[in-house]
Amino acid sequence: MLVRKSFLVRLIIALTFLPGMAIAEPMTFEQAWQSVLTRNDAIAAERANVQRAEHMRNAASAHHLPAISLSGNYTRLDQNVELKPSQLAHHMNGGDALGQLAGSAPQLGALMGNLDNLLTTTLADRDIYTSSIRAIWPIFTGGRILAAEDIANAQRNEASFLMQMAQQAKFEDLTKVYFATVLAAQVLETRVEVKQGLGKHLDHAKKLEEQGQIARVERLQAEVSYDKARTERRKAERDLEIAQAALQTLVKSDAPVTPSSALFTQKHAPAMAPFMQKTLADYPGLKVLDAKREQADGLVNLEKGKYYPQVYLYGNYNLYEGDSLTAELAPDWAVGVGVSIPLIDNGGRSDKVKAAHSTALQVQHLRAQAEQDLSLLVEKTWREAGQALEEYQGLASSISLAQENLRLREKAFAQGLSTSLDVVDAELYLASIKTQQLAASYQYVLSLSRLLAISGEMNRFPEFQAASLQSTQPIQG
Repeated sequence: MLVRKSFLVRLIIALTFLPGMAIAEPMTFEQAWQSVLTRNDAIAAERANVQRAEHMRNAASAHHLPAISLSGNYTRLDQNVELKPSQLAHHMNGGDALGQLAGSAPQLGALMGNLDNLLTTTLADRDIYTSSIRAIWPIFTGGRILAAEDIANAQRNEASFLMQMAQQAKFEDLTKVYFATVLAAQVLETRVEVKQGLGKHLDHAKKLEEQGQIARVERLQAEVSYDKARTERRKAERDLEIAQAALQTLVKSDAPVTPSSALFTQKHAPAMAPFMQKTLADYPGLKVLDAKREQADGLVNLEKGKYYPQVYLYGNYNLYEGDSLTAELAPDWAVGVGVSIPLIDNGGRSDKVKAAHSTALQVQHLRAQAEQDLSLLVEKTWREAGQALEEYQGLASSISLAQENLRLREKAFAQGLSTSLDVVDAELYLASIKTQQLAASYQYVLSLSRLLAISGEMNRFPEFQAASLQSTQPIQG
């Protein structure tokens, strides 16, 4: 049933029955959702995770580039490195014969000793300082660099899909909290109406008792019912305060938040098939499993690459080598090609390849199970939405009957043909039917939001709002 009240009436209710709550500007559901998207810490954390994965992907691509390093060394020897003529002669062809000759001829041995004293050369000092630039450029790695890039790309995709899942979860959370606040406001209005109705009934009972038309117990019954109605109204106020506090926390607002979007229903629930197709095609949870499968395939290629040789270019340029003879003789630069062939590996390459294949098979089974669970979830949620609509629409006649029953009971009581308890029961029954219908509308909105979330069509929520049959309007304040 369409319940419409003016903004002024709602504002009076908010000011009258919520004196302890600060007045806040209304916030639509779309505004609340944008606030969650930009301020929620869980979504921000997933967004940072995406950025981290992007940086790691860029880092994996850098393996194609050469590695260039600048190094400097200081070495201290136990003594200077010297070369004597006798040592040089000893290592020359015929050096042994020359040594025997020097031993047999004392004059020649003395001459060699004098030559050692005069011609000894220092090849390197005890303190050696060197610096150089070295570069290594991988040319062929057996596909390991490409496999690492594939894994990094898949990890980046996984992070992106995890962020989408976080957004979907927060969309459902916001729907629950936002429209729970709307529901609490409507329940408060219902309790206010009950209190006002029972207040009028109590006034009538007092007047009839003064006129002697009803017994004192009838007036007492009306008074007890009125007191209970006031208690229920205060409880509804506390419930609304709690709901608004939860909404304010969720949207991270510095001021109290009052929802301005209403609960709504529709004549028929949207078709299930489009939601099913969209969910199975685009649900980010399935995409996460696809990304994990890509990572497993990349890991297989990475481990297989360890069986292949590595080919690389390398180069070295000496910046500083000191003033020794060795430094003068050594070339300033050198370049070359290197090959590294793995013969025996102690890292368990074959078992790692098998483990990667097992991981890929595990992900394949997990995805199949996830598809079954998602299909069941979509169907279950869609049927819950339809059930909520049926309940909401079926209660319309009950409300009409309850309103007519209350009118007749009040008229009969005024004529002394009905008891106070009959009037109270009629008033409470009408309130319970209204509350039940509000709850059905709330359940429909929750079911619809879940269908939109898991199918990735959350941006269509305003479309359903605009095309809906608004069932309630929230308190403005």
